[in-house]
Amino acid sequence: MASSTVENYLKQILMVTLDENCTKVTMGKVASELSVTPGTATSMVKNMERDGWLKYYPRQGVALTRKGRKLAMNMLRRHRLLETFLVETLGFDWSEIHVEAEELEHAISEKVVEKLDLFLGRPRYDPHGHPIPSKGGVIQRPSSRTLQSCKLGMKVKIDSILDQESDFLKFARDKKLLPGKEVVIMSSEKVADAITLRVGRNSPFSLGFRSAEKILVLEQH
Repeated sequence: MASSTVENYLKQILMVTLDENCTKVTMGKVASELSVTPGTATSMVKNMERDGWLKYYPRQGVALTRKGRKLAMNMLRRHRLLETFLVETLGFDWSEIHVEAEELEHAISEKVVEKLDLFLGRPRYDPHGHPIPSKGGVIQRPSSRTLQSCKLGMKVKIDSILDQESDFLKFARDKKLLPGKEVVIMSSEKVADAITLRVGRNSPFSLGFRSAEKILVLEQH
């Protein structure tokens, strides 16, 4: 039976492979995502390799095995269902739910997960707009792009928010940068590293490229 630490490693590695569309994740990235030192991360993944969860490639990184990916997808499913439950049923603010779901995801049984999915109406996306894996480990991957890459005059719909830090989520909420919201790009200035946009019928405002890179959007036709 996997420990909560193993489950956390597998889930974070999976999320990087999904976000970056890759199969191998560098040890530097693993350490950064888990907020541990590179030495600690390397020691941990070597132990996980012995247990068959992943494959370690010196100087290249790690790749999930079939066994590891299955558990990682299960943990991601639990996490995103719990976030949905915390917002839709218990009324938590979406900037609070990530940490709470991190604690709860290791404690609930598969029976509870399935009941939770049914209770919520089998949702396809969590409150941040991220797809929820199915019981069989299938996850939808819409064709999205970053808000920063959008050009003048484009009309887009916000798909999801990449940054899970509470401060950024509060900022996104205050600016109405929420999944499903329609956005029009008013200008994009590389020299100023900023774009000007309008969300719905609200007044236009400027957003730095760094923040705009954390927001995924779908182009409207």
